[in-house]
Amino acid sequence: MSRIESKLAELGIALPAPPPPGGNYLPFRIEGKTLYLPGAIASREGKIQYAGKVGETLTIEDGYEAAKLCALNLLACAKLGLGDLDRIDHVISVSGYVNCVAGFPDSPKVINGASDLLVALLGDDGRHVRAAVGVAGLPVNSATEVQMIVALK
Repeated sequence: MSRIESKLAELGIALPAPPPPGGNYLPFRIEGKTLYLPGAIASREGKIQYAGKVGETLTIEDGYEAAKLCALNLLACAKLGLGDLDRIDHVISVSGYVNCVAGFPDSPKVINGASDLLVALLGDDGRHVRAAVGVAGLPVNSATEVQMIVALK
């Protein structure tokens, strides 16, 4: 079990099965010592877990949990590609998208769900540059979508 998976277990969180691509794209791409992960939505076992617009049918806290689930799905894709999450050196970048009402000012608070989880699991190696963007809609009405770039050992 990798250090990340051990930390997940300590936190009482199970790593989900990697979500299958929802279109014509790869679940991961490794270029040299960089792992590129696609956008992951807030789903588990093929079923959307947080559907709707933050600020309308969902709260900031719901969105936070949705972003956290997106990060877990990305870690599942990373494990699929790497075999062992201990190959991760640090997180470079996170791009987060929030399905929200027009003018919603709290996208960063929502995407903190992903960022906080990564820091909890990796410490300073989980700190990253980030975008947190509000959008008019996401695939299958997911509350969030998160994409990540990771440096490898």
